[in-house]
Amino acid sequence: MQPHDPPQPSGSGPGAAWSASTPEPGPYPWLTDHPGSSVPLPGGYPPPPVPRHEPRGLSPFGMPARHSWEIPLLVVVILLTAVSYVLAFLFLFLGLVNQFILILVAAPLLLWFGRGVNLSSQRVNGVKMSPSQFPEGYRMVQEAAARFGMASAPDAYVVLGNGRINAFASGHGFRRYVVVYSDLFEISGAAREPDALAFIIGHEVGHIAAGHTSYWRQLGMFLAPFLPILGNSLIRAQEYTADNHGYCHRPQGAPAAMGTLAAGKYLNSLVGFDEMADRAAQERGFFVWMVNATTSHPVLTWRMWALRDRSRHGRLFWRPGPGPQRFGPMPGRPPATGPGDALTLSKGSY
Repeated sequence: MQPHDPPQPSGSGPGAAWSASTPEPGPYPWLTDHPGSSVPLPGGYPPPPVPRHEPRGLSPFGMPARHSWEIPLLVVVILLTAVSYVLAFLFLFLGLVNQFILILVAAPLLLWFGRGVNLSSQRVNGVKMSPSQFPEGYRMVQEAAARFGMASAPDAYVVLGNGRINAFASGHGFRRYVVVYSDLFEISGAAREPDALAFIIGHEVGHIAAGHTSYWRQLGMFLAPFLPILGNSLIRAQEYTADNHGYCHRPQGAPAAMGTLAAGKYLNSLVGFDEMADRAAQERGFFVWMVNATTSHPVLTWRMWALRDRSRHGRLFWRPGPGPQRFGPMPGRPPATGPGDALTLSKGSY
């Protein structure tokens, strides 16, 4: 997530840890009614039950949907990348060698090496989230992984932001991890908005849950940065998919998270989410289209519109049309996951 894929935890000081005997209330008030699973949560919290029988969709109930354009675009990009690999080896065999041919031939090694260096950089320089280090963020990562039905939660690191608002997810080998820049944590203090941080973390864990950090997927998408319009469209579709995960994890955090990307961590409360989302249908013209088509992330007005209008997938190519006028919860009741169980959209206490 960029300004793209969060201060001290409220209610706990530095180095605080949860008590296993007295769990604090969280965003899932039915947590303690269910047995544990393979994803441990701090303080004796079993993970939230996964509504396995619910279809994937755009509501916060059930499992998050993949953007409708993601797989078709992925297939096209992989086919083009595969053809480029074949041609690169053919040119190499014929002795027609230049730097681009060598990069394509060495792509599997270059990607593997870069992913390994990136992970190792976090391991030796980052602060690893735990029940005693950034416990609020650690808990959000664990809950997001459980909410998406992941077999295990990814590692999570905090790195120095120096004023930058960013977070990302990646992996190497069988390890997956999330990195959050330290400045993002300041939106989660007692005087700010913890739901925004939960949405951002849900977005990044969503990249992992959706398979976006897979080595083989990234190798198949190696040509994406060099494919005008097409490559960026695929990456934007992945970002919409990750936003669906963030919305599924903490829907009420979407306005503050988008406000932070728009105006920064100190002025996010001054951003009118609905007012800015309205402009997605109002701002028009060739250059507006071009800016969106050539960026790796949906432009913020379109992204906000997609988070507000949960009746359809976010727009990739053409500006949004008429939709809801205000951000709010999806209509209807959430699915029951067990006797007396129901998902609530009320704010959690961290």
